[in-house]
This record gives sequence, C-alpha cells and structure tokens, in this order.
Amino acid sequence: MSVNSSKNKKLKKRWEFPDTYVIVFGVMLLAVLATYLMPAGSFEREEIEGVTTIVPDTYETVESEPAGLMDVFLAIQTGMIESADIIFLVLFAGGMFEVINRSGAIQAGIYSAIDKMQGREFLLISSIIVLFAIGGAVGALGNSVIAFVVIGVMLAKALKLDAIVAVAITFNAAFIGFSAGFLNPYTVGVAHNIAELPPFSGMLIRLIAFVILTAVTIWFTWRYCKKILNDPTKSIMGVEASAEEFKNTEKFTIRHKWILAVTALALIFFIFAVIQFQWTTNHMAALFIIVAIIAGMIAQMNYNEITLTFLEGCKGLVYGSLIIGLARAVLIIMEDGMVLDTLVSVLSDPLSALPPVATAIGMFIMNSIFNFFVPSGSGQAAIMIPIQAPLSDMVGVTRQVAILAFQFGDGFSNSLFPTSGTLMASLAVAGVPWIKWAKWFLPLFIIWSVIAMILLVVATLINLGPF
Repeated sequence: MSVNSSKNKKLKKRWEFPDTYVIVFGVMLLAVLATYLMPAGSFEREEIEGVTTIVPDTYETVESEPAGLMDVFLAIQTGMIESADIIFLVLFAGGMFEVINRSGAIQAGIYSAIDKMQGREFLLISSIIVLFAIGGAVGALGNSVIAFVVIGVMLAKALKLDAIVAVAITFNAAFIGFSAGFLNPYTVGVAHNIAELPPFSGMLIRLIAFVILTAVTIWFTWRYCKKILNDPTKSIMGVEASAEEFKNTEKFTIRHKWILAVTALALIFFIFAVIQFQWTTNHMAALFIIVAIIAGMIAQMNYNEITLTFLEGCKGLVYGSLIIGLARAVLIIMEDGMVLDTLVSVLSDPLSALPPVATAIGMFIMNSIFNFFVPSGSGQAAIMIPIQAPLSDMVGVTRQVAILAFQFGDGFSNSLFPTSGTLMASLAVAGVPWIKWAKWFLPLFIIWSVIAMILLVVATLINLGPF
C-alpha cells in the first residue's frame, strides 16, 4: 500500500503543470523551431518621422539564419536588456508599495473603504474597474499596471475574494481600456501617424466601444465575485482562509491619509505628464522612488529603514519582473532568425481576397494571432499598419476601420497569451497560475471578440472615416 502511495505521489509530481517560466521558454523553443521550418524573408523598411515602417509589397526571401543553441540563451540576456525599463519599473513599484504597505496606510485605507461601503461591494468593484479602464484608455496604465496588482490582491483578500479577482479589477480592467484606447498614444497615436490619419480621430466609436466593453467586464467580474461570496468553493483558485491576513488592527490616521494622498496625486500627475509632456515608464519608475522616500518620511521611517524596506519590496517582485524579459526573447529569436516578416506576409496575403466586412474581421483575427508573437502595441503598429493601411484601400475598408481592428486584436489577447510579459508578471505577482486565469478569462475573451466583430461590421457598413 505504501509503495503504491509513493508511486502515486511521484506520478502527481511528474505531471505537475509547468511554471510560468517553463511555459514561456517552451514558446521560445517553438520560435527556434520556426527558424528552421519557415522560409526566411524580409520587407524593405523606411523611417518616417522617427518611426521605422515596412514598405508593402517588398517582401522577398533571404538566406535562412536558423537559431542555434547559444542564440536561445543570448536572446534571454538581450530580452532582459531590452526590457530593462519595464523590469526596473516593476521592481521600483514593488519597493514603493512595500514602503507604503509597511506604514499600514494601505491596510487601514482598504478597511476604511470596506467599512464605508458595506453592502455596496458591487459599487466598490465597479468603481475600481472603471478607474483602471480609464487609465488604460489614455495610455497611463500599460505595463505599469503590474504595480497595482499588489493592491488588488489586498482588496480581494479583505473582501474574501480570490486572487483572480485581484488581477481582473486591475490588470484586466486596464487592458480593456487599453483595447478601446480612445486617447492611447502608444497604439492609436502611433497607428494614426503611420496611416496618415488625424491624431486620435474616430474617437466617438472608440468611446462607444469603451463604454460597452467596460460594462461587460464589470458584469462578468461581479458575476464571479457573487459566486464566491455566496459559496467560496466556487473559486477557481480554491477556498482560501485569507481574511485573517488583514485584520484591522489600526485606525485610518491623518498620517495614513497623507501617505495615500501623496501617492494618488503623484499618479494623477503622471497621467497628466504622459499626455502633456510625453512622459515614459522611465519617468514613472523615477516617480516611484520619489514617492517611496516621501511616504517613508511621512511614516517617520529613518533613511536606513526606508532603504531596506524599499529593497525588500524589490526582492518580492523579482519573479514577476524577469518574466517580461523572457517573453521579449521570443520576438528577438524570430527577428534574428528572419522569420518574423515571413509570418506577417503569410497572415496578410489571404485578406486581399475577402469582401470588406470579412476583411475587417480578418484583420482583427490576424492581429490577435500576431500579438502572440509581438505583444507590443507600438511595435505591432509599426509592423502591421503599413500593411493593413494600403490593404484597406484596395479592398474598400477605410483606414480607420483597419486601425480599429488592430486595436482590438492587439489589446484583447494581451489578457490571454502567455507571451504577454505584463500578463505573466501580473499573474506572478498575484500568485495565479496561467491555466487557472485562462479558465476564468476565456469566456470573457469570447464575449469581447463578438462585440469587437459587431463594432467592426458597423464601422465598415457606415464607412467610418477619419473623424
């Protein structure tokens, strides 16, 4: 009996679901395999106002450069270097929030909000989703949303909900706003520039998309929350006795309020600075250091305590931050292996034979697939829009529709594909396995996709123009 039990334990251990890093490394190996199986090719490129774009109809095969064993591990190193700004943003965010958390301000603030909104949990959850969706829609929250997942976890535990809810109300909310992107400089701004359309034109349909998609996301998330509140066994993560971790042992003091006020004002200013001064994630990382110092001083920590607490917070997010560089390595392997342009060409050719409505939907599907390999909004815009813009002219679809298809295709799948460094980092921070997240999110992804296709059909039928 004991022998059989030992064998069963070994079997269970052997078939354990792979870690996030193992999944992404597996995708890297598929990219390596593609460099051997797919023909190498390249488009001509030109630089327009500082943006490197593909010249359509210039694809030609080139000598194959398949990736070697050493190339795989060099790609990891290069991916870490090229993603350094995002990696350090995550690390510094962890440091800042650890200082704020150590002060007790977040814990006291969460319980104060819960006390005031008892019986109105729906209002609390929906308000947070709307706030993060707006942040994503204006481009203020993208990769930086990882830092806020920590707060989401605290709030979810305090409400006796699971970590999936924490990711849903922060990361997922931000990326549905990012997908609608009525004022997103990183996707819509770049795409409009390349397609030679007025900046942020076509905003009305994007606002409509934002309202519909956000409302559906609130409904879907709250539906899951209600299931857990009524029966904790309905949680995909399993029953967790997590409420004990956040006993309200201190009052919400003036000092706490000052710390949270400084943090909120800094983030609001960052949103303004992104729009007004074109601030980047590097500025936000620097802002995190400043807020950590100020919050530590308000909490009456000395300089050594602030430093050590900040470093402790960084340490806690090493796992979540380095996955970003590993995901970036997938793109590096395909670029160096000269198969990325081949993939673009293969996906683009069939669209030219479709009617306008089908072409719009086809562009959405094509961008969704391509986002698996290039989970970067601005990067995908620079590759795909030079192809989709002239293609839309030829098949009777306006360029505005082509960009809308690009937005939805690029945006939605960021919440699903394991090659999205931001998704995988957010899940790692919250402690949610990707397979459990996919189980929860896939129905919502399908709903989003149906809504996107309906909006694209309407936009095509009304011949959506520049304004």
